[in-house]
Amino acid sequence: MELKSVLLIVVLTTAVTVTAGYVRPKPRELLHFPWNSKPSSHPQQVHISLAGDRHMRVTWITDDKSTPSIVEYGTSPGKYISIAQGESSFYRYLLYKSGKIHHTVIGPLQPKTVYFYRCGGQGPEFQLKTPPSEFPITFAVAGDLGQTGWTKSTLDHIDLCKYDVHLLPGDLSYADYIQSRWDTFGELVQPLSSARPWMVTQGNHEEESILGLEDAFKSYNSRWKMPYEESGSSSNLYYSFEVAGVHLIMLGSYTDYDQYSDQYNWLKADLLKVDRKRTPWLLVLFHVPWYNSNMAHQGEGDSMMEAMEPLLYAAGADAVFAGHVHAYERSRRVYAGRSDPCGAVHITIGDGGNSEGLAHRYVYPQPDWSVFREASFGHGELKIVNSTHALWSWHRNDDDEPVRSDQVWITSLVSSGCLSKKKHESTLLG
Repeated sequence: MELKSVLLIVVLTTAVTVTAGYVRPKPRELLHFPWNSKPSSHPQQVHISLAGDRHMRVTWITDDKSTPSIVEYGTSPGKYISIAQGESSFYRYLLYKSGKIHHTVIGPLQPKTVYFYRCGGQGPEFQLKTPPSEFPITFAVAGDLGQTGWTKSTLDHIDLCKYDVHLLPGDLSYADYIQSRWDTFGELVQPLSSARPWMVTQGNHEEESILGLEDAFKSYNSRWKMPYEESGSSSNLYYSFEVAGVHLIMLGSYTDYDQYSDQYNWLKADLLKVDRKRTPWLLVLFHVPWYNSNMAHQGEGDSMMEAMEPLLYAAGADAVFAGHVHAYERSRRVYAGRSDPCGAVHITIGDGGNSEGLAHRYVYPQPDWSVFREASFGHGELKIVNSTHALWSWHRNDDDEPVRSDQVWITSLVSSGCLSKKKHESTLLG
């Protein structure tokens, strides 16, 4: 028997004026997952993530503790010409004990190629597609997913779009101490997460510490291993990776970030390694937004912003994606609280389908840096066309996927001349 949640979160939301001609739909209930009997050695909760140059990490769970951590793979169905051996672990959380968690890195893989693979030497066959090695590349972006009817709607919409990598800026399962919800979340997202790499960072709902009993991110770190070691980080809570011509940095809003912290020093070192000739685009993700005109979570990102925004500005970050606020908002290029043509575009996209509902109340008047804001569930798509231009679009769940509720072309800072102007600020990174 599992220990129930030790926290009760009460969220009070108040409806306000909505976009003209648009009627916001009602909340949807939590999904229920009937028991589904599977052989204990068969893979469950399969997801993949990028793991260094031309490599992919395959993660899955089995009830059978003797199942080997092997992945067989090839480019034809049922014909596996390669095999990789990985590692496994499990964790305990109060009265809960996880299944055997397998992490196996496969590769080198060819870009933009479909591979068929099997986990543990038996069970069903899965297939994945590797991202391209050059432009164009498309990212699906959705945070604060949870396990509601709206979550399922978001995933269905994402599944309709042609994307290469999924980016998730925190708040995955909303397990909130109830460990079986991590398992049901893994099953819910498996159809997508087993086919395209999911790159995630932690949110407040991944934090499950119990003073003196359980570490804060035990469940998250055990289940969702990201390429932190490959990027020189000492923590799974912050890391970076490169794909096509993009350098992406995933930061931790819930680990130390002041100028004396390991994360801060790692970020400085990582930014110094960025070669804008090889990766002309620089994107950043974390959970708590720095620019937020919603009444929810006002000011929560201020201290992290004070510490790290100068570093990102000096490095010429093109766009920053966050979650946490259960709504959508897009800014102009902004820095230090003001519109700045050499600053980053900030996008809050914590509208994936969480169980707490939408954040309806906004600050008025709307700040000058805020271009578009709306409290609706949805997802975003970032298609980076070439080294200079990218198309960002946001899609409401209750519209057809091709309907873009917000859309804008973004020009890279590399092509704008801003980076040459910032050379005098390079001492921040030195």
